[in-house]
Amino acid sequence: MKRYELSGCGTALVTPFKDGEVDYECFAGLVDRQVEAGVDFLVPLGTTGETPCLEDAERVKILETAREHASGRKLLVGGGTNSLQHTLRSIKTLEPHGADAFLIVVPYYNKPTQEGMYRYFRAVAESTDKPIVLYNVPGRTGANLQAETTLRLAEDVKNIVAVKEASGNYAQISQIIRNRPEGFAVLSGNDDETLSLMSTGAQGVISVASNVDPVRMVALVRALEAGQIEEARILHHELMPLFKNCFIESNPIPAKAAMAAMGLMQNELRLPLVPATEKTCQLMAQTVRELGLMLM
Repeated sequence: MKRYELSGCGTALVTPFKDGEVDYECFAGLVDRQVEAGVDFLVPLGTTGETPCLEDAERVKILETAREHASGRKLLVGGGTNSLQHTLRSIKTLEPHGADAFLIVVPYYNKPTQEGMYRYFRAVAESTDKPIVLYNVPGRTGANLQAETTLRLAEDVKNIVAVKEASGNYAQISQIIRNRPEGFAVLSGNDDETLSLMSTGAQGVISVASNVDPVRMVALVRALEAGQIEEARILHHELMPLFKNCFIESNPIPAKAAMAAMGLMQNELRLPLVPATEKTCQLMAQTVRELGLMLM
């Protein structure tokens, strides 16, 4: 039986700040912009949203705002920490406020074994009726969720329904795509791998670049879903400078610089992140200009 369907283009939403506080009005406008561009689902409170630097009350209000403006789109909500008890509390806090599913990152800093990851994700999934999406990003967590462990969780735990794979290890991701159970989705966690992964069986992408250019990212995903590889290839190459430059400094620093250049938000982050250097700001302004996006 097919499980929870999660596919297409999802945007890992930035969290806008103004004078040190969350700018909820701006955030609502950013969600509206994503909806108008046709994104399939939204991902608030993830890495791109600077979630570790948000208070619980802020996280709840961000989720409620996203729910109010999502126009029926699914909300895949970041809820993971590096502590099982903290993650369970996070889910319990956010669950009543509009989450459709939870994105749970591999516990960072602890460097768990594969068996530890298996037991952790199983315990998280068993704590809720909501679908759980695994998030593998070893460049940030220091630990890689191996294909065998992902597949074991996909087979054993009914409400573990997808993985966001940002390992950059194509052989590993291909193994998951090839051997996954029916209904288990594989989502690219890296914008620049959307073409290659969706061409070989992944269901979509959780995108940073779509904060800046949601229209082209949706078009890229639609072309891949339709098997229009030549069109997808053209869009991929148009977007590649954006894909690359969004990570020239730590995400979401460059994306926020680009969005500030477009007049969408203030170029403000919370420590320990700081705004982009002047060189990066100039590069991001040039990048959006070359994409034909409106600058202030």
